[in-house]
Amino acid sequence: MDISSISLLADYFVICSGDSERQIQAIVDEILERMKEDGLRPLHIEGDTPSGWVLMDYGDVIVHIFAPEVRSYYELEKLWSNATLIVRIQ
Repeated sequence: MDISSISLLADYFVICSGDSERQIQAIVDEILERMKEDGLRPLHIEGDTPSGWVLMDYGDVIVHIFAPEVRSYYELEKLWSNATLIVRIQ
C-alpha cells in the first residue's frame, strides 16, 4: 500500500499473513535475509510470532506480518483504505 500521500509514518505498508507461528517466523527471517543482502537492516522490529503480529520498520517501508485472526481483528487495510493499493496477492 502506498501511504505516502496520507501519512508521515512511511511511504509504504506491506501487509501479509502467515498461517502458523512457524510460517510467520519464516517470513520474518526471509525478509531479514533478503534485505540484509541489499545492505538494509530494520530500524526496529516490534512484536513476535506468538503475538500474531510482527512489525518490521525499514523507514520508508513498514512490513506487517500477521496471523489471520489478528489481521482480521485490526483490519489495517480498512483503517488505511485511503491508501493506494499497489499489489494484492491472494
